[in-house]
Order: sequence, then structure tokens, then C-alpha cells
Amino acid sequence: QVQLVESGGGSVQPGGSLRLSCAASGYIYSTYCMAWFREVPGKEREGVAAIDSDGSTNYADSLKGRFTISKENAKDTLYLQMNNVKPEDTAIYYCAVEWGHCSSGYELKADTYAQGYWGQGTQVTVSS
Repeated sequence: QVQLVESGGGSVQPGGSLRLSCAASGYIYSTYCMAWFREVPGKEREGVAAIDSDGSTNYADSLKGRFTISKENAKDTLYLQMNNVKPEDTAIYYCAVEWGHCSSGYELKADTYAQGYWGQGTQVTVSS
């Protein structure tokens, strides 16, 4: 069994920065695809960024340049660095993992992780 625990959410002013963390515990396979998603009530869960165990990354087009996904293998931790945040970034942010390499074109789709694991989410609120 794998557990994912997000942290680092909170309130931040527009233009500010925030770093989210996702700590994984349990047996982690050597090949995986991990991603960040976000969800706003009444809207579909949106893929933010994904990272393969080989280090390759993929981002939602609208977020390129502001968000950076990274991982620290020694700590089994995934990160999302959010810079120049905007009110529309307000959402609950989730991390997810699926075994196997990321599939190009599918790594930012929530259904890809249906057989994997999800964290409980962390709230990010951007307002002045």
C-alpha cells in the first residue's frame, strides 16, 4: 500500500510563491509517473504537471513558466513550485502516482491514475 500526503498549501497574495510537497510512503516502484492535479468545486479535476521516474516532465500549457515540478528520490517526495500565483490558481491540489512510465499525452489526465494512488489534497488560496 502507498500513501501520499500533500502539504505546503495555504493563503498567498497574487504574485507570491508557494511550494507544495507530496510525501510518499510504502513500497515505491522504480518506474512511475507522478503528477499534480487541482480541483475547483464544480469543475473537472485539472492536470497541472507530471514527472516521470526518469526525470522527464510535462506541464499544462497554461501553467508553463510559472509552475515547476520536481522530485527528491532520497526522500520519496514530489514538489510543485508555484511562482507568480494568480487568483485563478486557487484550488485543492492533489498528487497522484501510477506505476510505469508516463504515457505521452495521458500523464495529465486524472483517469490515468485511476489504478494508482492519490493524496488527500491541500488547499491553495490566492487572494489579496
